Amino acid sequence: MDNKPTYSLQQLVLYFLKLGTTGFGGPVALVGYMHRDLVENRKWISEEEYKQGLALAQLAPGPLAAQLGIYLGFVHHRILGATLAGIAFVLPSFVMVVLLGIAYKLYGGLAWMQAVFYGVGAAVIGIIAMSSYKLTVKSVGKINVQSLKDNWLLWLFFVIAMTTTFITKQEQVLLFIGAGLLYMFVKAPPKWANKNMANSLIMLQIGLEHYEVSTLQKIAIFFTKAGAFVFGSGLAIIPFLHTGVVTENHWLTEQQFLDAVAVAMITPGPVVITVGFIGYLVVGFPGACVASLSTFLPCYLFTVLPAPYFNKIAKNTSIKAFVDGITASVVGALVGAVVVIATQSIVDIPTSIIAILSILALIYIKKIQEPYIILASATLGIMLKLI
Repeated sequence: MDNKPTYSLQQLVLYFLKLGTTGFGGPVALVGYMHRDLVENRKWISEEEYKQGLALAQLAPGPLAAQLGIYLGFVHHRILGATLAGIAFVLPSFVMVVLLGIAYKLYGGLAWMQAVFYGVGAAVIGIIAMSSYKLTVKSVGKINVQSLKDNWLLWLFFVIAMTTTFITKQEQVLLFIGAGLLYMFVKAPPKWANKNMANSLIMLQIGLEHYEVSTLQKIAIFFTKAGAFVFGSGLAIIPFLHTGVVTENHWLTEQQFLDAVAVAMITPGPVVITVGFIGYLVVGFPGACVASLSTFLPCYLFTVLPAPYFNKIAKNTSIKAFVDGITASVVGALVGAVVVIATQSIVDIPTSIIAILSILALIYIKKIQEPYIILASATLGIMLKLI
């Protein structure tokens, strides 16, 4: 890393503040904007530094775009740069989802608000389904015979996680960890091979599940776990959130959860910011703050702590194999969660049509962004319910 930046810390913070305010399109689009703006146009970051940041963001758990932003802040301005870049990137969308949460609580019972989310909820199913397909192809392999032969173990993890999530309607963190460890020992067994590691993780999981705590503390523990086990796309967090928020703790109804995902998609910045909206609906502003901080703190630590040593870490085949195994299971759980949510949210022919149209739009309309689909589906919802 070059320690002589051509830009000030203030310029960096202002850039991420702007990106967090105007950056639509999800994680893939956001990391593309960073490359265009910081590498190609402004030349603040070298191509090599950007590639290292992207590799770390994909390797470590946490929302992809937020982690890349934190790493790029670290490149020349170290801990302070990483911290301020991360805050600047997340803050605008956090403010927006809290304001939307206030409006939702005030007007959620009105007919027009219900009509809007009638259409939007169906569109969200279509968007998540398409994202699940793309994540599957990227993380596990193309859906063909050759891929099934070459990556049979990853496909096995994928199918087991998908089936388990669909049947139990819960995320299985131990299943993800087990898949990662098994794939690591099969593909690239580490020299240290410490058996106590798995036992420690199991004890940690059990301890978190059975500890009696207040609602705010429950939110902190749950969202920390969610933030620590999300790899790649922000949408991968959905099976975790759905299980904890709807099935286990009953903090939100099925429809409220779908509305929360929709809110994240119509706001700029990282999709994971839906946790702020969820936290606000559960316990108000303190809930929004605790949920957001708990989700983003693990991704911050997973980025900043290994950053100085990342060149060595990136070459470790055991770590790569561990991440590959976990990712296959997480994506499988995402597909299972989509099926679960769809069976409860696609309630009639109009919602089925809206979901299908959303998928077709993403396939055939090049470069269309999710907010446009959300807006169109909201309009359809009002037309179908109120006119």
